[in-house]
Amino acid sequence: MKHIVALSGAIALLCLAGPLAALSANVTDRPDLKAVFAQVESRDVVPARARIGGTIVSLTVEEGSAVKAGDVMAVVVDDKLALQLAAVDARIQALQAELGNATTELARATKLLQGGVVAKTRVDQLQTQVDVLTNQIAASRADRAVLEQQQSEGEVIAPAPGRVLSVPLTKGSVVMPGETVARIAGGGYFLRLSLPERHAAHIKVGDSVIVGSRGMTSLEGTDPVGTGKVVKVYPEIDGGRVLADVEVEGLGDFFVGERTRVWIPVASRKVITVPEAAVVNRYGIDYVRVASATGEVDVPVIIGASFEENGQRSVEILSGLAPGDKVVQP
Repeated sequence: MKHIVALSGAIALLCLAGPLAALSANVTDRPDLKAVFAQVESRDVVPARARIGGTIVSLTVEEGSAVKAGDVMAVVVDDKLALQLAAVDARIQALQAELGNATTELARATKLLQGGVVAKTRVDQLQTQVDVLTNQIAASRADRAVLEQQQSEGEVIAPAPGRVLSVPLTKGSVVMPGETVARIAGGGYFLRLSLPERHAAHIKVGDSVIVGSRGMTSLEGTDPVGTGKVVKVYPEIDGGRVLADVEVEGLGDFFVGERTRVWIPVASRKVITVPEAAVVNRYGIDYVRVASATGEVDVPVIIGASFEENGQRSVEILSGLAPGDKVVQP
């Protein structure tokens, strides 16, 4: 009696739940992804150059150091500049002494001119001498300012923010004006990928790209992957390859020149999709219930990749269903 009551209750619940929903197997376009290798590149590689020749007495950066624009990376000293500054200072002192003497003689001659003792030409000569000495002192001070500016240019300044890629010199090295002291990667990082020529017509700016994690792991693994967008497709094909740049966030910890795997859409194909909840696995075989004129039957299927479609998880059916089949789903 208890079993009869339980069975009656189950039938009542099924009746209240209503009939199973039937929907058609969808045929949609899915991108065909191609796995390629992409290389991390920096937007700019800027050399930090020595502005004067001399010896490096201080070097504050090394490979991998992060720098900001205006940071002092090294100091170059030219010993001749200090000697030239000393010579200019001595010349200025000598000219100042001569100027003091000439100024005194001019004042004395001016008083004698008022008494009619000296001629006016003598006063004019002394005035000219004072003016010449004054201008010579100004010129020497300008020369000194030039030498001081050259000394200040011994500081090698970072021209842009970024990360130091290489430092080909060491402390104590002798450098010439314009020689590179360090190379800086700045402007952010991006991925540059190379594809065969046959895919050139299918790549366009704005395509979404799947980026593998570091270590060139598989897309099917559990390692996290990121996404990016194609921002530039180069109009030249070199050696049967087309280049494209991909903008990706979070590449700051990658090495410049490091390679990683990228999956990029190169074509599209039509696939049959059903909601993921409509697939049932029994004893290692996947089934989908299909409604027909004679009733409902469980059809074995082979499934492919799952993805997000119209706000729900869908799965690709590789075989077992035909377009238009009525799929039964609770």
